[in-house]
Amino acid sequence: MAASESAAVPVRLDDDELFGRQPAATRELPDPRPLLENLTRCVIEILAGARELEQIARWVDDDVYKSLLKRAVYSAQARQATGRPARRPVFTIGSLTLCEPRDGVVEAVVVVRTRARARAVAIRLEGLDRRWRATAIHVL
Repeated sequence: MAASESAAVPVRLDDDELFGRQPAATRELPDPRPLLENLTRCVIEILAGARELEQIARWVDDDVYKSLLKRAVYSAQARQATGRPARRPVFTIGSLTLCEPRDGVVEAVVVVRTRARARAVAIRLEGLDRRWRATAIHVL
């Protein structure tokens, strides 16, 4: 049997390759700045007890969700221990610094200013299934 006559061997793909999250190129994704500002605003409000974590569940991966949940619980316990109620914080979004370490990935630092201090929120977005998804969020 000649090489051209040999039967083609079918390539088997596993379920993750067929149905799992697919990376997206930056050109396939919307401008990340509005999402970065909105996620920052939401995270600050979640930690203050003024917003439910479930509201951003579709924009964060499981590890980020678990991390924010743990931090929100600690914040709630601290408020309860001191007798402070949950309040919507008053803050402004300051500068946003953005870099793209590779195609389909954006890392940003968003400065948040309150009357008492400034904080930084570091966020990593990855393009998955043609939309941005936060794979890391750290409030400093």
